[in-house]
Order: sequence, then C-alpha cells, then structure tokens
Amino acid sequence: MTSMLLLDLSLPLKNPVIIFSLVLFIILFAPILFNRIKVPHIIGLIISGMIVGPYGLNLLSRDSSIVLFGTVGLLYIMFLAGLEIDLAEFRKNRNKIIVFGLLTFLLPLISGTLASYYILGYGFLSSLLLASMFSTHTLVSYPIASKYGVTRNRAINMTVGGTMITDILALLILAGVAGMSKGDVSPAFWFRLGFSFIVFVAVVLFVFPVICRWFFKRFDDSISQYIFVLAMVFLASFLAELAGVEAIIGAFFSGLVLNRFVPHSSPLNNRIDFVGNALFIPFFLISVGMLVDISVLVKGWGALRVAGVILVIALASKYVAAWITQKVFRLTSDEGLMIFGLSSSHAAATLAIILVGYNIIVGETALGEPIRLLDEDVLNGTIVLILVSCGVSSFVVERASKKLALLQEEQAPEDSDALTDEKILVSLSYPDMVADMVDFGIMLKAKRRSIPLYGLHIVTDEDQKHDSASHGKKILNKAVDHASSSENILVPLTRYDTNISNGITYSIKEQNITDVIIGLHQETDHKTFLGPKVENIVKRIFETIYIYKPAQPFNTLTRIVVAVPPAASNEPGFLHWLGKLVSLAKSNTMPIHFYAPAQIIKEIKSIVTRKAGSVEAHFTAFAEWDDFLIFSRELRIDDLFVIVCARKGSASYLPQLERLPYYLSNYFQEQSLILIYPKQLESGINMSDIEQADSTLIETLSEKLGSLSTAAKYLRRMLGDK
Repeated sequence: MTSMLLLDLSLPLKNPVIIFSLVLFIILFAPILFNRIKVPHIIGLIISGMIVGPYGLNLLSRDSSIVLFGTVGLLYIMFLAGLEIDLAEFRKNRNKIIVFGLLTFLLPLISGTLASYYILGYGFLSSLLLASMFSTHTLVSYPIASKYGVTRNRAINMTVGGTMITDILALLILAGVAGMSKGDVSPAFWFRLGFSFIVFVAVVLFVFPVICRWFFKRFDDSISQYIFVLAMVFLASFLAELAGVEAIIGAFFSGLVLNRFVPHSSPLNNRIDFVGNALFIPFFLISVGMLVDISVLVKGWGALRVAGVILVIALASKYVAAWITQKVFRLTSDEGLMIFGLSSSHAAATLAIILVGYNIIVGETALGEPIRLLDEDVLNGTIVLILVSCGVSSFVVERASKKLALLQEEQAPEDSDALTDEKILVSLSYPDMVADMVDFGIMLKAKRRSIPLYGLHIVTDEDQKHDSASHGKKILNKAVDHASSSENILVPLTRYDTNISNGITYSIKEQNITDVIIGLHQETDHKTFLGPKVENIVKRIFETIYIYKPAQPFNTLTRIVVAVPPAASNEPGFLHWLGKLVSLAKSNTMPIHFYAPAQIIKEIKSIVTRKAGSVEAHFTAFAEWDDFLIFSRELRIDDLFVIVCARKGSASYLPQLERLPYYLSNYFQEQSLILIYPKQLESGINMSDIEQADSTLIETLSEKLGSLSTAAKYLRRMLGDK
C-alpha cells in the first residue's frame, strides 16, 4: 500500500515504467485501430502522439527521452533508405536523380521565397529561409513502400537520392542565412564548410568499407553484428554534424556503405528491419505528433494565413516537380504519384530549419521584445504543415505502393511458373559450415518464399555405431534456427542409409529436388578435392549441383567472377544457372564478370541485359582452358570464383576439367568457390560414357552377376546329380 501511495501519477507522467508501457501500447494498438478505418498506420501513430502529447491530454511531455528515441527513429529511417536502395539502379539513374533533386529543390525555393516576400511580407533573409523549408522533405512514408516490397522501383530510388540533394542544399542555405544574420559569413566560412563536408564523405565512403569488411570477416555473432551496424550509423551521423551538416545525411551515407555488407535476405537485415519498425521508427512518428498544436488554428488569422500559404506552396510545388520529372523521364503515372507522395512529407529537416530561424534574434521592439528571424506564426504554420503533409504523403504512397506492387507481380519473369516447381536442398555435414550453407540456399531462392528449402543430414551405418545421430540432429536444429532468423522456413530431413552418396541421391529423387548445394570443406587437397562421395553424386544426379566452399562470409565478397566453358549454352540447364547467378549478383549488389568464348558472351549478354537490367555485368573473351591459371592473376581475395563445370559426356565437357582439383587446391586455396554442374537430361549422356565414368558401379554389378552365375552352375550340377 505504501508503494502505491509513493507512485507519482500526476500529469505529465514521470514514472519511466508507465511512460514506456504507454508508448508500447500505442505502438501496438494504434496501427490496428487506424487500419480498420483505412487510415495508414503512420498517420495513426502521429495522431496518437497528438492525443497523448503536451497539446492533447498531456499524458507525456516531449522530454529528453522522447527526443532521444525520436532522433534515433529519424536516423533509422534515413539509414534504411540507404540500406535498401538498389545501388546499381542508383548509379544507372544518377543523372535523373540530380535533375529531380534540383527540380524539387528550386521550384519550392523560388515560389516560396516570392510568396513569403510579397504575400506574407517577410524580409528577404526570412523569406529565403522559410522557402528552404519548403524545399526539404522527410521520408516519413518510406516504411509504407518498404512494406509493399517496392523500394527498388526507379521512382523511389530517384526520390531517395533527391532527398539527399534537397537536404544538403537546404542546410547549406540555413548555414549561410544563420551566418549572415550574425555577420559571420566570409569566403573562409564557405571554404571550411565545403572542405569539412568533402572530408566527411571521403571517410564514410572509403574508410568505413575497410572497417566493415574487417569486422564481418572476424565476427559472426548476430548480436555483435547488429550493435556494430548501429554504431557505424551513429558514428557517421556524428561525423556529419562535425562537418557542419545534419546527422540525417550521415545516416543515409552509412546505409549506402552498409548496403553491400547486409544482404537483403540475411538474418542481420531481418533484425535491422524488425527493431526499426517495431520500436525506433514508431517512436519518431509519435514524437512528431507531440509537436502538433491544433489550437494554433484558432489563435488568430495570422497563423491561419501563414499556415494556408505554407501548405499551398509546399504541396503544390512538390507536386509540380514530381509531375515534370514524370513527363521528362517518361515514368508511369503511378511512379509520378510515388515521387510526389514520398517528397511531399515535411518533418525533420523542416523542423530543424524553422527552429533555428525562430531562435535567431535580429533585433528588439520598442518594448524590448525580441524580433525573431521567423516569428510564432511561421512556427505554428510549420506544425500544421507537418501534420497535413505527413497525412497526404501516407495516403498517396499507400495508393501508389499498392498499384506498383500489383504491376511488379504482373511483370515477374516469364519463367515464374517454372519457379514454383523449384526445390532447393542443402546437404549439411559440417557444423562450422551450417550458417554459410543455409544463407547460400536462401539467396538462391531470390526472395521467392514459395520455393521450398530442405536441409538434409545423412546418418550412415557407421554413424549409428558411434551414436552420431544426435550430432546430426543438432546440425539440423541449428540450420532451422538460422533460417527462421531471416523469416525463411527450412524443412529438416534426416535419412538413414548405408553411405552418404546413396542417402543424398535417393533423397533428391524422392523430394523432386531441382537444386542441390553441397559443401566443400576447406581441408581438401587435389587428390581428395571433391571426394568419392561427391563425385558419385555428380555422376548419378542430373539436376543442378552447386559445390560451395565459403572461404569468407558472403557479405564481405566484392565481385562474382564466372568461368564458362565453350558450348555451355547447349546444356539444358544453361538458363537456370545463369538466372541464379544474375539474381545472386543483383540481390547482393555485386558486379558479375563473365569469362567465356565470344559466342557464349553474346548469348549471356543478351539474357543479362533483358532480364537483369540494373546488374553491373562485365565480359572478357576466354576460351583457352589450358591457360586456366590466368585466373590466379585476375582474381582478388574478396572475389567469389564460380566455375561452370560439366559431367562427362555432356555437351560442354572439356578434358581440361579433370585438372581442376589440382589447380584449385594448389593455386586457389583461400578463394571462395562455387562449382556448378548444370542440369542435364538423363538421355543427354550416352551409356558408354556412364560406363566409363562409373567403373566402380560396373565392377560391383559384375561381381554380383558373377556370384549369381556361380550359384546357378552349382544348382544345375546338384539337380543333374539327382
């Protein structure tokens, strides 16, 4: 009873337990309630912040804790925007991004300056600063586009890139106006600002990747990796502030750098999305709602007049910029709508500019009251703009995302029907390779959740004698847990058989597997490179086989190098393995370099150009497989070396392939490798080749037949005696 009396329940609430509980319940129930009335959940969280904030029921004050979590949420949004952007598409559309960025900055700036100067009657510096606020936008509705899976659309890439341009230019204007109002602007001021910004960009783009690659190569603990990612995001944000620009610029650049190190289908990416969307981003939206004071609309015509001009200029100028961009670059109407929706919301940079202008004192009245660069009417009008623009943005992006998602499904690859028949099996034998093998299997799925993924462990007669079945169960449990951490389902299979190759072979046939992943342990030499078990599987199975040797984590690799033999396009599985490699390169934002004969390059180039689009592909003529060791000079330690092999008797088989174990075990020991055996039709290999390739099997059959023949002679002799 005493403890109940000691609780302080006065408003606003001060008990941290009650505060955090209230915020969590808002995050939980607000989206559910507002989705039922067809209102985007983002608006629900903002309105909830209005209700519980200091201008509503006053349940919560916008204290340092709310500001802290809100700032983290804003930086998280900008980080996710950089993390999810398609870098190849970004580079491909960089000219369009620059044009859109300048359009969506200059149109609001010019129209806003004129309206503020001539309609609202503010001075030139005040009008310029107010107009720069119109030019910026915050990607408040980006999580909606992410939810619908359309974040790699060109319109979204253009808008995200344009956001950086507008925010940088607007913040430069803010720095200039603030300096001019204080008389601090000089050539030295601009030189310091420009130099510090260039140093910041150089450090983030060139030093951060070295640190990230070093860390991910040495630490595979999931918690450590997530903490490291967050630390890099906030370090980049801090460096941006040191350089004289906003922290959101640093968060975005950190996302661009980490884009390569966080595969989109990885458990790490799933954790980043989960924590951000479950906690930090909702906190930011609630904190934005707590800023909104609806009562300003009834405090006089001044606030209403300013709010009306701000709303009309901000929304109209952004719409015109999006419409011009759509027409100039021949985008669809839905893409134009998406650009307007994402670029119309104002929150973070807008509020930062207005608060700085509000706090700048340029003089005093006759009564001694301060004259501010931007007055209270502008501050109140900006709060209204934040609420209305976030609402408009959410509804527009929701509508555009639905249409783009439907269009994306309709424009799926032509062979998508065949993909539904795909089944991927991962053979799990080595505990230290489970995570790498499962991750590779998930990447082969290419985000198609309908493709089943199986994990297989074989228990032989010898294993049963040593009670190794429990060891296999631990391996499968580890694989299932790892797959589930990235929201993928792995079906565990345990098979008891006389030997491993038989177990894998019959499991593949029983489950109708189309793609088989087998691990190549790093302690092999040229005599036992594949081993008799794997060689037996390659000879007996005609589906696509990937033999994988992960020398380092996949997310630390920088390039895919593919060696393709002559006549590879004559194989039945040519299009299948090519599509998988292109998808692998695209999902991991890696360039892919093909070494192949000129005719094969021509065919590969036409397919890659038609189906991949934004994948960065390079081609080098290579046909002399006797000179295979040239790859030891071409390859870097962070390259993934893919060799397209062939079974004996197949269309693309080369005698030089017999030397691969020697080359790979002696000259490429530290290289990450994938050996691909393309799908083969069983009738595509003649019987004489099979007999020559599988002499062990023929000898075994001969021995059995010889034994039967001896038994038959013995029986005939006994019957003859009778």
